[in-house]
Amino acid sequence: METIRLTMAQALVKHLQAQYTLIDGEEVPLFGGAWAIFGHGNVAGIGEALAQVKEEFTTFRAHNEQGMALAACAFAKQYRRQRIMACTTSIGPGALNMVTAAGLAMANRLPVLLLPGDVFATRTPDPVLQQVEHFNDPSMSVNDCFRPVSRYFDRMNRPEQLITSLPVAINTMLDPISCGPATLALPQDVQTMAYDYPVSFFTKKVHGLRRNRADLQQLSEAIEALKQAKKPLMVLGGGVHYSQALPEIQAFVETHCIPACETQAGKGALPWDHPWHLGAVGVTGSSAANAAAQEADLVMAVGTRLQDFTSASRTLFANPDCTLLSLNSAPFDAEKHNALPLVGDAKTTLQELESQLTQWHSDSAWQTQVTKWNNAWLAAVDKATALPSQANDSAYLPTDANVIGVINRQAQANTTIVQAAGGLPGELHKLWRTSDDLGYHLEYGFSCMGYEIAGGLGVKMATPERDVIIMVGDGSYLMLNSEIATSVMLGLKLTIVVLDNRGYACINRLQNACGGEPFNNLLQDCHTVEAGAPKTDFAAHAKALGADSEQVACLAELETALQRARASQKTYLIAIDTDPMPSTEEGGAWWDVAVPEVSSRQQVWEAHQGYQEAKRKQPY
Repeated sequence: METIRLTMAQALVKHLQAQYTLIDGEEVPLFGGAWAIFGHGNVAGIGEALAQVKEEFTTFRAHNEQGMALAACAFAKQYRRQRIMACTTSIGPGALNMVTAAGLAMANRLPVLLLPGDVFATRTPDPVLQQVEHFNDPSMSVNDCFRPVSRYFDRMNRPEQLITSLPVAINTMLDPISCGPATLALPQDVQTMAYDYPVSFFTKKVHGLRRNRADLQQLSEAIEALKQAKKPLMVLGGGVHYSQALPEIQAFVETHCIPACETQAGKGALPWDHPWHLGAVGVTGSSAANAAAQEADLVMAVGTRLQDFTSASRTLFANPDCTLLSLNSAPFDAEKHNALPLVGDAKTTLQELESQLTQWHSDSAWQTQVTKWNNAWLAAVDKATALPSQANDSAYLPTDANVIGVINRQAQANTTIVQAAGGLPGELHKLWRTSDDLGYHLEYGFSCMGYEIAGGLGVKMATPERDVIIMVGDGSYLMLNSEIATSVMLGLKLTIVVLDNRGYACINRLQNACGGEPFNNLLQDCHTVEAGAPKTDFAAHAKALGADSEQVACLAELETALQRARASQKTYLIAIDTDPMPSTEEGGAWWDVAVPEVSSRQQVWEAHQGYQEAKRKQPY
């Protein structure tokens, strides 16, 4: 057997370079490069290996380990899980900074290869700098924190272990059933150890999109259930995008006259103005979609985890005769909510369903009712996002909906909006209109504050031809903004709009809705010095990080600022003060947030009574 002598780190990088993926008939590298922040636990091992191939396999330097891993997550999401990035850190705080991103990737089923350095496998110099010692288990390190947030985890205690473990990690990330983050912990001494690796380990391999076929019995049961339905509804999730099933979805709803609604991850599967498109569903859903969900006698969920925001904490599909049919590549998801499972790839399974449904379509009365609901909702969105009469008034604090309306009207055909947490996900899910399947990138499986700017960077890396606009609240901005400097350094131009409502306004509203007093969310309700919390100059801060920026005083100024941002050659930040209290009243559904049973506040007691009443609508 022919071999080549390499360090474990060199072999790892060389194997990654040999992986390719087929996208639109073209072979492209599976890995879009590596993010790296070096420390004593990885600079001499994998750092040296990456330096050897820097011209063929790009290494990107970030300013925060969490930020770079979030960018890697966004890269994979924007590439519809067809390409991956690797992230390497030292042991200790660098590694732990990636755990949040691993949780995000796990929740959202996104592939990212995490390569944290680890303590010495030999334990000869223990305890080393940054090592957290465990009195009862010397084999444990902080990297064990990755275990619950990794689809695959291994610690490379010998260089030859890479031969079996790395392919399994890649296979796990590419499988639509098990897709998620893979973590290979790399002890710093093992990274530098040499081994005679088989040359075959570095043979070029081309991966493709895997499509699992549906079981014939499940397929037959699904067809029978559909044929019996008179008032069907489709719920489109992120799996529709990952399966590249958009043509099949559009043909299916048009042929059978089935209204469709979308989760956060599914948004963009149908153009916003498609006649059978009812918009968002669930807690942050449209009045049209939620009304249809309440009455539907069959709900066909495609490629969705059916999390609580989608199902309104299991209260949305209220028709007692409703059948929940769940088409998903993962059995774990297809079986949720006591659904009739249909385990299979969305694209191929829809094709098989279509071939056997012949002339079946929804009831004509249902079609008429759905159209009425939809027309009313479209009018509500027009009203919510219209430019208010105070557009030129600097004393008027705009709502999130006001700002969304301005940005949406300024958006181009190739615009991608990026967001993640706070009140904006609800407003965008309801109100943002996109006709492009890549036009809406919102991370809401983990609702991770701080994702926005780092995620926008990953989106731009995946689709550099697109105009990436990031909407972010002041709270999320202050949590993680350092990748602004990275975007400038890499020449990846972003437009960032900071909505400054001076605190965590979304949670303040939730606190109030649960009967609580305003406390520790808005800056005005926090423990501070007598002068209060300072007013952050976000424009000045972004400028200090190398971006172009400005503060605008009103909505009219925002419009012209967006035009200047589009003309800029580098990242451009626009800050605008907004009202923390209003949110769009139309649409929405109940969300299960527990309220205290005992409190000295009358408002909490009343909220608990309402909570108990709402809980009765849940099946269990």
